[in-house]
Amino acid sequence: MPDVPSPQPYDALLLLSFGGPEGPDDVVPFLENVTRGRGIPRERLEEVGQHYFLFGGVSPINAQNRVLLQALRKDFADAGLDLPVYWGNRNWAPYLTDTLREMTQAGHRRVLALVTSAYASYSGCRQYRENLAESLAALAAEGLQPPRVDKLRHYFNAPGFVRDMVAGVQAALERLPEDVRDGAHLAFTTHSIPTAAADTSGPPEDHGDGGAYVAQHLDVAALVADAVRALTGVERPWRLVYQSRSGAPHIPWLEPDVCDHLEELHAAGAPAVVMVPIGFVSDHMEVLYDLDTEAAAKAAELGLPAVRSATVGAEPGFVSTLRKLVLERAATERGEQVERVAMGRLGPSHDVCPAGCCPARTPRPAAAGAD
Repeated sequence: MPDVPSPQPYDALLLLSFGGPEGPDDVVPFLENVTRGRGIPRERLEEVGQHYFLFGGVSPINAQNRVLLQALRKDFADAGLDLPVYWGNRNWAPYLTDTLREMTQAGHRRVLALVTSAYASYSGCRQYRENLAESLAALAAEGLQPPRVDKLRHYFNAPGFVRDMVAGVQAALERLPEDVRDGAHLAFTTHSIPTAAADTSGPPEDHGDGGAYVAQHLDVAALVADAVRALTGVERPWRLVYQSRSGAPHIPWLEPDVCDHLEELHAAGAPAVVMVPIGFVSDHMEVLYDLDTEAAAKAAELGLPAVRSATVGAEPGFVSTLRKLVLERAATERGEQVERVAMGRLGPSHDVCPAGCCPARTPRPAAAGAD
């Protein structure tokens, strides 16, 4: 009998995501959930919601998570991995607390959480850990005995994540006119965040200009650019740029903005550009609006040929890499020696977020970490 992969000590996997509205009536309540405690008036939320109303009030993120959920379940079953997979969101149904309640009532005691954010940052890691702590406390207040929840390590440089992005860039290049294809620049895009949040991202020893957030994105961008060069035989200029800024104008955020970068490329005579959303796991609203709508319109206005590569979504290579990371963490928890696979110069990320990692401006309890 071949060895059956063991997920022990874990008895369930939690797919933990952001959530999104699934109809026009959901948009403002969803945004109220996202911005709770910030005192943002309803009129402002209705303005922000116009991005969603352009797409019928539906964010694609929930549908994409359903696809990823089924892909994980199928991949696990095909590999003989007996580990049920649940799904919960921070800001919309299925809500995290409800999902954890369901898992608790089903008898699960050790849960591994897979967050749909690959990089270190407050909003991409610690805030999810704060939400976990809040939900676990709510279940305890109901008289339940909630499970222990650990968080899967950052997977920005996991082989399947990187290789599927490379394949996406290759496919995008093929959509460019042949006469501009070899001269196309690569614009690697990710969510802009306040520079103060970037500077304190990752463990304290990584804090500094841009912190782990910028360093990790630069490492992945270099990996993808090098792989594309090796496959096409063409050296392409590239740059890490940012999108989806939402903060007050007086607060510094990471720059340059993708639309500003497109203007710079056009002014410098670049023949074409491929926008590569390396900061995003799936084609959710920020990708559909900020790149496929706003940035695409800017490129058309400039007369700059531009295409956008696909995110990894539920591609088989990415999904199988997630399974391997689950088994890696399980073996580590059992005290076994295991090869922790990663690409690039930064190596595999930590399993447990250390004290001072991606701190919040106002300290709040967080689960699945050292503090």
